[in-house]
Parts: sequence; C-alpha cells; structure tokens
Amino acid sequence: MHMNERANPWLPWLVLALALVATATVYWSGLSGTWLFDDYPNIVDNQGVQPTHADLASLVNAALSSPASDFKRPLASLSFALNYLAGGLHPFSWKLTNLFIHLLNGLLVFVLARKLVTAADAAAPTGVISALIAACWMLLPINLTAVLYVVQREESMANLFVLAGLIGYVTARYRMLAQAISPSMALSEGGRRHAFWLCALSITLPTAVGLLAKETAVMLPLYALLVEWALFRFKIINSKALDRRIIALFVLVLALPMIAGLAWLLPHVLNPATWGTRDFTLGTRLLSETRIVVGYIAGTLLPTPQALSFYHDNFRISTGLLAPWTTLASVITLIALIALAAWLRPRRPLAALGIGLFLGCHLLTGTILPLELIYEHRNYFASFGLMLAVVPLLVPRAGQPMMLSRCVLLGGLLLLWAGETAMTAASWGNPLLLAETLATRAPDSPRAQYELGRTLIIYSQYDPASSFTKLAYAPLERAAALPHASILPEQALIFMNSRMGLPIKDAWWDSLIAKLKARPPGVQDESSLVALVQCARDNLCPLPADRMTQAFQMALRHPSARLQAAYSDYAWGVLHDHALGLQMIEDAVASAPSEPAYQITLIRMLAAEGQREQALHALDRLRLLNLGGRLDGTLEELGRQLDLPSR
Repeated sequence: MHMNERANPWLPWLVLALALVATATVYWSGLSGTWLFDDYPNIVDNQGVQPTHADLASLVNAALSSPASDFKRPLASLSFALNYLAGGLHPFSWKLTNLFIHLLNGLLVFVLARKLVTAADAAAPTGVISALIAACWMLLPINLTAVLYVVQREESMANLFVLAGLIGYVTARYRMLAQAISPSMALSEGGRRHAFWLCALSITLPTAVGLLAKETAVMLPLYALLVEWALFRFKIINSKALDRRIIALFVLVLALPMIAGLAWLLPHVLNPATWGTRDFTLGTRLLSETRIVVGYIAGTLLPTPQALSFYHDNFRISTGLLAPWTTLASVITLIALIALAAWLRPRRPLAALGIGLFLGCHLLTGTILPLELIYEHRNYFASFGLMLAVVPLLVPRAGQPMMLSRCVLLGGLLLLWAGETAMTAASWGNPLLLAETLATRAPDSPRAQYELGRTLIIYSQYDPASSFTKLAYAPLERAAALPHASILPEQALIFMNSRMGLPIKDAWWDSLIAKLKARPPGVQDESSLVALVQCARDNLCPLPADRMTQAFQMALRHPSARLQAAYSDYAWGVLHDHALGLQMIEDAVASAPSEPAYQITLIRMLAAEGQREQALHALDRLRLLNLGGRLDGTLEELGRQLDLPSR
C-alpha cells in the first residue's frame, strides 16, 4: 500500500494531473448557469465593468467601479471588464475564467504543500502527499462558490497572490536554513542576505497586489508568521538563537500595521450606530462566529447539503454562552483546537500549522468587522489549512498501522467531496433547479425563498397566464412573512403584478413600509427601492406615487447616498418635482463626495434648470475625481452641455 515515490517519480504528477482533470470535469456542468445574488450589483447592473472600448480611461473607470468595497478591488473589477470586452454578459466565459483561476490555485497549493511537507518531514513521500492535498482542496464542496459564484473571483484571485507569496517565503526561508539541512546546500552570507530579502519581498509585494483583488490578501503576513512558528521557529543556522532579522520583519509588516489598523478600526467598530443595519451587535457577532467557525470545520470535512445552502440569513444568532448551548460548546472546541495546535507543534508541525492557518484565516472575517455572518467562500484559504492537517495523516506510509483503513478513509472522503461538488455544480448549471435546490436546503431562509420566486418570475416572462407566474406567489409571500426578511419579497410581488397589469395587494405595500419604518434599511432594501424606481421611470410599472413617497420617507429616516440618489431619480423622472430631485441629489453628493455618478447627475440637473454657475462649480469638483482620465468622455459631454469651449 505504500506509495513508493522514489521508484515512481512520475506518480505525484500523475495524481495532480488526474486531480486537475477531475476538478474541471466536476465543475463543467455548473458553467452553464447564470448570475446570482451579488453578481447583479457588482457586474450585471454595474455599467462601470461593461466598457465599450479597451482604452485607458474606460479601464481605469472599470477598475474603480466596484460598489462592494471602499477599496474598490480594482484588479478584480478590471478582470470583470476584460471578460465583458471578450464576450459580453454571457456568464459561461466568466465562470470558465473562475474555474481556470481555481485550477491555477490548485497548482500553487501543490507547490506550497510540497515545500511545507518537505520542511516538516523530508522523509515523507512529499510529492504524493502534496498532490493529494491539492486534489482534496480543489474538490472540496465548500470551495464551490469561489468558482461558480462569479463575483467571488475576488476571493480566488486574492488567494492567487497569497499562495504565491507563501511559496516565495518558504523557498527563501528554506535557503536561509540550508546549511542546517545539508552542508552541501549552504549559502554564503551574501546568499543568506539575498534569501532574507526574498522573504521580505514575498510577504509584502503579493500582499499589496492581492489587496487590489480583495482585502483578504492582507492576511498573508500572518500566514507566513504561522509557517515560521510551526516549521522554522525563527531560527538561525546551527544555533538555538532567534533570527532578529526575521523577528524585525514581522514587527514591520505585521505587528505595526495591525496596531495601526486596529487604532483606525476600533472607534468605528465600538460605535453602536455601526451595527444599526445588522441583526447583531459586536458581542453577539463574536459569540455567533464561534459556532460558525466550528460549523465551517464540519462543512469542510463532512459536508451536508443543508450546511452548504449558500443562503444563511436564517442563522440563529447567539445571545449568550448558553443561548443556544452550542455557543459554549463551540468556544470550548476552539480553545481546545488552539491548545492542540500548540501540543502538536513539536510532534506533528504540519498538523499544527494546518490548524493555525484555518483559525488564522477567520480572524479577519470572523471577528469584529461588521460583515454578514456566514459565507462559504471565506474558507477558500482556510480549507487548505484543514487539508494540510488531515490529509498527511491519511496517506498510507510503510511501517504505519492501519494502512488499509487510512487508504479507504482518504478515498472515501475524496469520493464524498467530489460527489457533493458534482451534484451541487449540476444544480448551479440550471437557474431554476438551483433556486429550487437552495430553497429546499433552507426552507426558512428569506433569501432562498425570494430567489426561487424571482427565478419563477423570470421564467414567466411576465405572462399572467404562465404556470410559472402562479408558482411565484407562494415562495415570495412565504419569504415576506419570515422573520428578519428584507423588503425584497414585497418588492418582487409589487414589481411582478405591476408589470403584468394585475392588482397589487395593499398588504404588500403595508408590509414593505412597515419594515422600512421598523429598522434602518439594509443593502437589499436599498436595492429593492432602486429597482422599483427604475421600473417606474421606464414606464413599465404604474406604481402609486403616494405609496412610493411613503416608502422613501420611511427609508430616509436613516439616509444614505444611494437612497438619496434613488429618491432624486424618482422625484425628477416620475413625479416631475425638479426641486425635490435637485435637493436629494445634492444630499447624495454631500453623503458620498467621492462618488462621481452622483456629481454627474447633479451637474445635468443644474444644467437642465438653467443654473449654469452652480453647474460649473460642480463640474470643477468632478474634475478632481478624474483619476487616470476615467471621466474624460463624461467631462467632455458635460462641457458641451454647458457650452464650454473644447479643450
């Protein structure tokens, strides 16, 4: 049963090649699916990533167009723009690009794992173990959303640089300690100095580039620190002394930035208003995340369809250590894992490192940031840590007990993971099947039920006689009645009946307005109002003005730039109340002065009202936002509208 790597040096490459083919095969059926959830605001409805030309101004505008983050994630947004230029909005090529990035990451996982296994146990069949780690990681069901959910290219692309940076760090650190490993590999002092600078470069440059895809790349220095802790021990060659250069490096690239980041972040996090749009506070979030992180372990190693349901807005928030009791159990489990990693460090350093990487990965998204509680794609790197801890223990090696049992268990897990991923990917390839599958997996999730109703509306093609139309009402009304549901279900019901010329129930409007009155509107509530405004403005939905006005009045008790701009659009284009429209867009500009779209709208409204001087002042402010010439075309158009001479 022992996989003799020395006698068969091609074996690791065969395993890796089979894993790449298997992963591509498993995911192929899912590539024919469509857009989902956050794909719409970030891609489908985001004109910025849909340039008509590949000129510099258009690409810069695309790179800075993400509505998902203040940091704009320009590298990911630019890749979206290139996908659009290559094939429009047909999602197949976008998903295929995601799959390619995932396979490339799989190759990097193999290279990194091989270096880590070698550093931990050079006598092990490092190639086979590493190929199996990569195979398992690529086929894990918990990583599916980072592939088939197009917008999560941000996550997979960021981790492309994280993995490359870790490879560079481990390679350089191994060179620094080469003399201790083999005298024939010893470097000169100059060589060791060069290796140190490669260490520094490997955890700074990839972090900086990865941040352009997603903020999770900021964790790379922490991962390198954990590698150092578990494998290299901050050592100098042939000495028990610590390497001061390595310690100083981590102080500079990790400790000091972390202190500065916390100093900047904590006042915001500790402000109760920060949590106003959430169903949880800082305290209940921290309690809840203990259960979530433990749940991620189960969802990675022994996934069930219910655990990987994509929508998790039905999660019960922890309000105390015993509410529910699994909160305390999860706290104890996490403490035990930390203690286990410390105990394993001198005995099985690879397992200790794997546990450390898994827990370390969740320190960003699973602690104090006011993000949504659960997303599977947050395990894209964390799951590598679990594979690093588990797979080497299951690979049969000569002289170890239970070799057959290990082989059967590892093979069984691979089949389980590949089978679950294949079945889920198949449902992702059919929009209606996916909506039905996710609604079945999470029957008490408002988002899952809404998505099923919305998909049925799309299939109905707004035909009142369609069977899909009749089927859409039940999941939407069920979603609207579920606790903590947004106004999306009511918006969909109102939108659907209005488009079809059918009566709109007063109960739908009453529910929508009551929700906006009861709590600050969230992102989905804002998107719902924007959708209703667009439908009314395009003369597709004859919506009652009194109800729309009442809804905005309730929502704007907690003003946001997006809501103010939407109400401005409605007042100007539907109510023809230009004074109100102008006032609301001025408020939007004041709320988000760095957003060009609001200033462009303001200038056009001022010009239409004959307020040329005010429009010129606004135009001067807009020019300050013209980074890289991204607004050149718009500025020229506005200049013509204001009768300015050509530049």
